[in-house]
Amino acid sequence: MINKNWLNWIKFDWAFLMDFMDNRYDLEDRLVRFAGETIKFCNSLGDTFAELHLRNQLIRSASGACLNYGEAQGAESKKDFMHKNGIVLKELKESRSTLKILTYSKFGETIHRNVLLKESEELCAIFGKIIFNTRKNMAQ
Repeated sequence: MINKNWLNWIKFDWAFLMDFMDNRYDLEDRLVRFAGETIKFCNSLGDTFAELHLRNQLIRSASGACLNYGEAQGAESKKDFMHKNGIVLKELKESRSTLKILTYSKFGETIHRNVLLKESEELCAIFGKIIFNTRKNMAQ
């Protein structure tokens, strides 16, 4: 008898993992990649009520982070910049929470989900620092 988890391991796209490990300095590219890989991951989820609900939620929040980052780049003031990046951070935290629910529920491919969870945590840290530094610079 063939272990189904073993088959999933063989089919895992290692190029995806290596892309995440490469140069991660351009935030827009990183957010686009996060949103795109999230969509690919969500397309692999099942069709239960819970999976459909979480899939839709995750796609909205991951793509929302990327789209709001574009808005932040056109901010008209430091206060506006900080506010729009705050929205990016909220969307990333929502994505992270959804990925944690998926992890707890054991939905989706484990490796892909874990890479996305790690990336969401790193992006949250980056945007938290951007907001912190902007607030600090505004106070001076």
